Amino acid sequence: MYAALWRLLPGPWWVRVVILLLALAAALYGLFFYAFPWIATFIAPQQSTIG
Repeated sequence: MYAALWRLLPGPWWVRVVILLLALAAALYGLFFYAFPWIATFIAPQQSTIG
């Protein structure tokens, strides 16, 4: 899978690395600011007391 992704990207190796880093940053941004907060609305916090 990774070899196929590497072959599909245009340019020399350093351009491919930059594209992959930007794609990774975009994916992490989407997860942390959209996906994880949306999922958190479905997870009820546990009510616990320490006595």
